[in-house]
Amino acid sequence: MSGSDGIRPAATRRDALLDALAQGGTWDLVVVGGGATGLGVALDAAARGFSVVLLESLDFAKGTSSRATKLVHGGVRYLAQGNVALVREALRERTTLLKNAPHLAQPLAFVMPAYGWWQKPFYGIGLKMYDALAGSAGLGPTEILGRRETLACLPTARPQGLHGGVRYWDGQFDDARLAIALARTAAARGALAVNYCPVTRLLHEGGKVSGVACQDAESGREFTLRARCVVNATGVWVDELRRQDAGAAGRDVQPMVAPSQGVHAVVDREFLPGDDALMVPKTSDGRVLFGVPWMGKVILGTTDTPRADLPREPRPFRAELEFILGESARYLVRPPRPEDIRSLWVGLRPLVKPEGEEGERTQSLSREHTVLVSRSGLVTVTGGKWTTYRAMAEDVLEKCFDAQLLLRRPAGVTADLRVVGAPEGGARTRISAPPGPHLYGTEAGELASLPGSERHLGGGLTEAMVRFAARHEYARTAEDVLARRSRLLFTDAALADSLAAEVGGLLRQETGVDPQVEAFRALAASYLQMPA
Repeated sequence: MSGSDGIRPAATRRDALLDALAQGGTWDLVVVGGGATGLGVALDAAARGFSVVLLESLDFAKGTSSRATKLVHGGVRYLAQGNVALVREALRERTTLLKNAPHLAQPLAFVMPAYGWWQKPFYGIGLKMYDALAGSAGLGPTEILGRRETLACLPTARPQGLHGGVRYWDGQFDDARLAIALARTAAARGALAVNYCPVTRLLHEGGKVSGVACQDAESGREFTLRARCVVNATGVWVDELRRQDAGAAGRDVQPMVAPSQGVHAVVDREFLPGDDALMVPKTSDGRVLFGVPWMGKVILGTTDTPRADLPREPRPFRAELEFILGESARYLVRPPRPEDIRSLWVGLRPLVKPEGEEGERTQSLSREHTVLVSRSGLVTVTGGKWTTYRAMAEDVLEKCFDAQLLLRRPAGVTADLRVVGAPEGGARTRISAPPGPHLYGTEAGELASLPGSERHLGGGLTEAMVRFAARHEYARTAEDVLARRSRLLFTDAALADSLAAEVGGLLRQETGVDPQVEAFRALAASYLQMPA
């Protein structure tokens, strides 16, 4: 079935979701934001027996949470920065995530090639410390590799000057499909999760937050939700809701987010054909470079560039692409060129700004999360990373209890809570392999029973997958299917564009609403556009 107790969520009929919003009464918790953090909070609260509604203005994981580097990791570079507590927490949560979603999150070996005589012992000692911190949660021992062994792991690594390498273990995952699995797992435990339903304003009574008003983006239908506690989990956009909350009381707020963007370029597997990932811990300007096998392709990245604006679809700067291609050329025999890129995409990171500081380089800002409770009781959470989403959710609920917004209930309920579709005994197919029914875990059988299960549209996508996305995974638009239920926009934007009309036609059959095909085709074109 789906989770450890076999509970499955109901089909995601839009009219039923909106009717549930209209029922009235008072919810224990309203979560604003359907990314990793908000979904984690909703699942944890629902699993503890609270009544929960989660509202997302667009689609679940539309923003940062679908644009990660696809790594479930403790954070080797955070260890180099001396942040042992963050690394230890992330290593613990890494193991929990891999256990609870084995079809969507799996171990992955990384190789650091050594082109200087000192690099093997230096990196080796650091990664042995990484192993020691992981303890029983380790995924495999760090190995010091000779030159021949390194080239066996990274066949296309530049052999000139190569002294060997260090091989260590972390994890990788499908971020957007995990987000959908969290939404569905929360729904199976009573949470009401609704995408395309933006919060239009906060409600206040007696100077305290008492709920939210929201509006269905499709029909324009409006709803008023009363709540004992409202959590602002809108990622890089948390300051918008904080300003609205403070403005109701005539106060000002200082921004708490310093946005940073990470650029990723996707190329064919021929550029890195092995099963191991490439990891360069320190490039020419101090940033990290990854080459990660994923979904039959290779993700190259990532950058770390401050950004003052917060576009929903950020685009890369020319210097960022030049950095990725230039650094790749230092380590690969055949470096990719702009014409080799299958998709070029950007994720915004909600880094927490140090109080009273402006203009700090984002590489040096903390990756830890922060939870604040305003005078009026709005609970805001931002920062952190996908790997620690579950621990962040527990911390948010602790702050809700401390502020007496909710009555305390025991923590730890999600530590062994398997997500929808999680198979017993782990997965048989690697996430680095081309996509297919294996990503549905125990629901692959139900997928096969739907019309069109043998009709392949392209890129591992079948007609049945489109129907499954509409019936069970909240999908409303061509983008929902081609960007987040499948990952074609992120792996092959041209192929995604070519499938948009057919996917849109199937969605219209299932939902009866406009699948916004032309909007998606324009988006796909932008994922193929090189920065000027």
